[in-house]
Formats: sequence, structure tokens, C-alpha cells
Amino acid sequence: MTRTSPAGTPLGDSFHVYDTTLRDGAQREGISYSVADKLLVARHLDSLGVGFIEGGWPGAMPKDTEFFARAAAGELELKHAALVAFGATRRPGAKAHEDPQVLALLHSGAPVVTLVAKSDRRHVERALRTDIAENCAMVRDTVRFLVGEGRRVFLDAEHFFDGYAYDPACALKVLESAVDGGADVVVLCDTNGGQLPTGLAETVTDVVARTGFRVGIHCQDDTSCAVANSVAAVQAGASHVQCTANGYGERAGNADLFAVVGNLVTKLGMPVLPADSAAELTRVSHALAEIANIAPDTHQAYVGASAFAHKAGLHASAIKVDPELYNHIDPVTVGNGMRVLVTEMAGRASLELKGREFGIDLAGQPQALSSAVRKVKELEAKGWSFEAADASLELLLRREMREDADLPAAEPPFTLESYRVLLDRRPDGAIVSEATVKVRVDGERVIATAEGNGPVHALDAALRKGLLPHLPWLDTVELADYKVRILTEHPGTDAVTRVLVESTDGDHEWTTVGVHGNIVEASWLALCDALVHKAMHVSQLTTS
Repeated sequence: MTRTSPAGTPLGDSFHVYDTTLRDGAQREGISYSVADKLLVARHLDSLGVGFIEGGWPGAMPKDTEFFARAAAGELELKHAALVAFGATRRPGAKAHEDPQVLALLHSGAPVVTLVAKSDRRHVERALRTDIAENCAMVRDTVRFLVGEGRRVFLDAEHFFDGYAYDPACALKVLESAVDGGADVVVLCDTNGGQLPTGLAETVTDVVARTGFRVGIHCQDDTSCAVANSVAAVQAGASHVQCTANGYGERAGNADLFAVVGNLVTKLGMPVLPADSAAELTRVSHALAEIANIAPDTHQAYVGASAFAHKAGLHASAIKVDPELYNHIDPVTVGNGMRVLVTEMAGRASLELKGREFGIDLAGQPQALSSAVRKVKELEAKGWSFEAADASLELLLRREMREDADLPAAEPPFTLESYRVLLDRRPDGAIVSEATVKVRVDGERVIATAEGNGPVHALDAALRKGLLPHLPWLDTVELADYKVRILTEHPGTDAVTRVLVESTDGDHEWTTVGVHGNIVEASWLALCDALVHKAMHVSQLTTS
């Protein structure tokens, strides 16, 4: 059974795209989100149009508690998604309204709560060390309490498929307890990731038929079937699907949000995202990879750089006649682009959409758009990446627009004459960096020196010291985050460094990128873009 709606009309609450990147996805080895990272990830997911964003486990994880507090304080304004707090039911023998973990979910301020509960008899008896009746009471009591406090509640039935195979009556009792307490959705979880599509779909069909409950699906990827299992579950009657960005998650990962949504939208014709949002899949996927500091998977379905790349001569010959002969969809549909040569390439549609976000009409200047596509392609081939660096991309697009219109280049707030960075290891073992910058600003030559705990910190401090008397708005700008990645196809001297700098003025955040063989120069390029971007917007406010 597939849920559909009129073409172009979002399914709304009749179908849920539920993202758990910030909780389940963060369990991937090598990922460690800061609170600022979590807020940025949530903003990207909301811009894509997902229905629910699971922010983490407040009360159990200090960073998650802080995330919800900052979100409630106004640092996270969601246009499409509802924020979800994840947690457990009350403990055996306890009362829901007195359980600290349950109260932490309530105090998070999240309008939706997802509770996890054991649904496999073996886990109930061996791990929880209680009986089925108490386990069901834990579920029912906790759901009822949270619903009574005005929260919408979903239940994640952990180990459901294994539990249903072992003792179906027990597994169904857990679902019944949740619905009896007032839960909106019962989510069947393939926690160990061992299911295959046919068997999983049969179980979903059976559960829907036997209970009539609204059913969701949560799949791990231990058999590399998480995406296939998720789609099969939807076709079998699930109307709530849980995923993570790029399939991040514990062990082999979770169902990839972008592949699942790509399949639902393009193969099943389900408008599960707002109109035109599917064209943002590639951009958001790459942006979230940069925030996680993980190289994007070039061979990832729908959004990978190689998803629509063709190298074989036979393919290339056919594509010259008709691109659809070797593409299963038009790549523009998901914001990607077709490539014949194995090189980085930005699609015209992606840049045109980003231009609209910046208030730039690239559709009205096709020459500028073509030039920008070419420039992005050239830079990305050298290691630049603009998916997570919107500020640098905006500067590039505006430069191309001015050149196309034969306008002089926008006046930068300062120009560099030179800089120097020294490293000083002192007798006490302390290592201090000292930077000197020589710049021209307002027609004046400025020289400033400052120390820092590293070369980039010192360079940033010296630049601020020299510019602040001339650019008073600089006092509000802070370096919020700094990420470095070494890019190399060949070891040794061929390696280049990519630096992402996230800046904030207290009201807005923006990210810039710099690439060079020297980490200090890469950092300088990103720092300069950050200040130029801020100066541009200060100038726009002044003249408007």
C-alpha cells in the first residue's frame, strides 16, 4: 500500500519524514557534534523540509540538554520541522511523573517526544530484568503522562522484528500499550539491522492488518538493506520513516535520508517534502558531510558526485544522443549534475537555486551563470567545496554577476600587503604563535601584531587589532568554528589543505572556505572571505 496525494501537494501529517542524524547518526564512529554543529545541522534539515528532527537525549547527554535549552531560547527557528526529544520510559517500579529521565524530556521544551522501549521478550527479561506486564506498564504510563502534559508521543519499539519472530504476542502487547497510552505512531525498529526487504515487508503488512495502528519504520544497515527495507516498509503500509543524513549511524549505519527520500519522491511519486525541496538534496547532503567533518561519499545514490557520472565510451556515446538512456532520473531533480568526465561539477540548477537564496537572479544573466558554473567546477577540482560554505559561494556568484555586467569589482573592506607568522617555543614548554599583518584600509597602511595559541588564532587576532578602528562592526564578529581537512590523491607534497571557518555576529552565522598547500594561507583565505561577506551585508544595510 502506497500513500499518495495530488501531484505537487505535500502529504503533510499523513506521512512523516523523521530525521535522527543528531542522535542515532551521531553514534557513528568518528562523529562528535558540538552544540553549534547540532544547531547548524538542524537548520539544514529544516531547510530541506523534513517533518521531524530528533535533537538528542536531554537529561542523559549534557550537549543534548544544552542543545534543547538553546533551541528553546530562540537559537533554532524551524519553519517546517517539529523538534523531537528522545528518551526512555520510566524505570521498572518507578512512577513516570517522578522519573528524572522522563521529566528531562518534558523540560526540554520539545513538542514531540520519542520513547524507546524493548519489544523483544528476551531483552525485557534478560536486559531489563522485569516481566512483560511491567514493561508494558512502563510504556503505557510514560506515554500517558507525556500526552497529558501536551506532548505528542511516538514509540520506538526496539528489536521489534527479532522480537516479533520470537514471540509475536509479546511484541504486539508493547505496541498496544503505547497506543493505549496515547502514542500517535508505533515505530518498528530493525535494531540489529539483520532484516531483508521481503521478510520485513511481510511483518509490516501483518502488523498493520492485525492492529490497525499507525506504523513507522527504523532500519539499520548491517545487511546493506536499510534503504530497501525502509522503502519496502512504506509500500507495506508504514507512514513514518526514520533516517539519518548520509546514512550516518552506529556500526554500518542507518537508512540514508537522501536515498530514502529520493526513492519516495522520484520512484513512488510521493511528495514527502515541500515543493522543489528535492532539488536541495545534494546540497544539504554535502553540507552535512562537511559539518560532520567526513568526506562526502562520491558514490552515494542520488547525491554523490559520481551518482550520474559516466566514464565508459559506450555510455558517453549514448548520452550524446539522449541523456536519459543512461540516467535513471534527471539529476537536476535532486540538485545533482551529470558528468561524462570524472571531475567535480556544479549543476546550473543548484547554483540558480542558491542564487535565489542570496537574492541573486542568475536566471536573468545566463552568461554569469555559465561562468559561475565553470569557476565552481575549476575550484572544486582543486579541492574547494562550497556546499557547506554558502558565504564564499555568495561572494563568488556576486563577482561573476558584476563581471558579466561590466561593473567594477566591489571594493573590499581591506587589502593585504603581507603577513608573517612566527612560532615560539618558550623555556616553560609553552608554545605561542605571533602574527604580524600589513593591510591597507580606508587608504591607510595599517600594521598590527598579536599573539595566539596557534598560527590561525594569532593571524585572526592581528587582523582584528588592525582593522577594528576602521571597521567598528568587526567587534561583533567572532570565529565560531574552524575545521581542517587534508585533501590528497597522492601522498606527500601533492596534499592540499581545505579550511572551513564558521563566523557569527550574534544574530547570524556564515561559513567560508579556503584551500591552499599551506594551512596558514588556506586559513587566511577563509578568514578574509568571512570579513568581506560581513562587510558586504553591512554595506547593503547601510544603503537600503
